[in-house]
Amino acid sequence: MFSERRLTDAYQKARIEYFDEKSRYIFFSDCHRGDNSLSDEFARNQNIYQYALAHYYYNGYTYIEAGDGDELWEHAQFKHIRTAHSDIFHTLQHFHEEDRLIMLYGNHNMVLRNRDFVRRNFHYYYDEYNDEEKDLFLGLEPCEAVVLKHKQTGQEILTVHGHQGDLMNDQLWFISMLMMRYFWRLMHIIGFQNPASPAKNVNKRHKIERLYNKWIEHSRMMLICGHTHRPKFPKADDLPYFNTGCCIHSRGITGVEIDGGQIMLIEWRIRADKEGVLRIARKVIRGPEAIEKFDLNRK
Repeated sequence: MFSERRLTDAYQKARIEYFDEKSRYIFFSDCHRGDNSLSDEFARNQNIYQYALAHYYYNGYTYIEAGDGDELWEHAQFKHIRTAHSDIFHTLQHFHEEDRLIMLYGNHNMVLRNRDFVRRNFHYYYDEYNDEEKDLFLGLEPCEAVVLKHKQTGQEILTVHGHQGDLMNDQLWFISMLMMRYFWRLMHIIGFQNPASPAKNVNKRHKIERLYNKWIEHSRMMLICGHTHRPKFPKADDLPYFNTGCCIHSRGITGVEIDGGQIMLIEWRIRADKEGVLRIARKVIRGPEAIEKFDLNRK
């Protein structure tokens, strides 16, 4: 019940984004961008992610980052993350300057609820080479949720990170952050996994997904989220629950696209062509399907 209340509260306070058949969106989550050290799982996929970002930027997509973009549990200083992945933040800056960046916070970057923290760390950065302060994401206002609302039909799609109601990652997130920063980060480097993470705990992941489906059934609305790191696209007769997966898989990154009124689950990874040349390639895993197919209020 508490998870349902948290999701409903997020929906009621969500930013509204209107869309139609001409709109194009890419949803990624759980990048967990770190400082390029041994504990930075994102580092192995940074080139794939950068290539995908450039594709979406030049093809007119709006980028919705559905939480946990930056690993701010392990790293107290955002500047170390920005420096480690400066090319990626440069591309994200282009999205922001064209009003095509929507950033949601998740449990691992919950601190983005603090407007002062965002202003100090995300609006500007210090350029050490030129010895001056420069704009980064000037005016950025991260939010907990965004609702995509169709201009003609009124169909709504809620996007959140998905940690809402997960006790250790929501109400007790600060305690979990301290444990991650001063214990589990070091254990992770030598091979141990945090059992509180739904990405590493199958039973917890399934429990969270059941709670998502209960909210969808009650609210009669599509849901796109991350958090569990497991990509999901509903099969026939399933409730419209979509999960972006994550950007720290050993085999590449996954996300959800909306394009031309259709939705699909996609994957970017390095593949060999017929000549054995390795290339970064996009693949549609599930879909595309018409968005209106998942409008429970029209059935």
